Amino acid sequence: MNTKTLVSIAMLLGIGTALHFIIPGYLLMKPDMMLLMMFLAIALFPEKKNVFVIALGCGLLSAITTSFPGGYIPNIIDKFVTAFLFYFLIVTFKKLSTNVAGLVGLTVIGTLISGVVFLGSAYLIVGLPKSFVLLVGGVVVPAMAANAIVMAIIYPIIAKILKKTSIPSASVEA
Repeated sequence: MNTKTLVSIAMLLGIGTALHFIIPGYLLMKPDMMLLMMFLAIALFPEKKNVFVIALGCGLLSAITTSFPGGYIPNIIDKFVTAFLFYFLIVTFKKLSTNVAGLVGLTVIGTLISGVVFLGSAYLIVGLPKSFVLLVGGVVVPAMAANAIVMAIIYPIIAKILKKTSIPSASVEA
């Protein structure tokens, strides 16, 4: 693996960890900005070995910083499943993943996948106090909107930085 790529991935995961830790939650849940950084890292460095490292890092870091009771294992499961499904979306819709609008759309789909996987695994492992459908509607849908907005803002900035540096990444359009 390229050292510059690993450092870039580590920086994105570090930013995601800080955001995941400091962003306040609501109704025992909080928006998962780590997920957004995971999507960005996968979109910028779409190789299987990178996706594995990203999934492992995001899963462990999310688990450590979670405020969800019993959310350690569901976070790890969620990040692995979501990372590889998002990678599949990136590879399948390669043309969409290199522009802002396309990546925002893929981020919305990825956030939905993540929310369903996390809540489904949490439901099976630790149980949930409310119905599954209410949690998806009350937590995942707002997270989808938040991640879409933040991705639309942050992707062009990161893409422009990567164009100006010698960091090898997927072709990006600002």
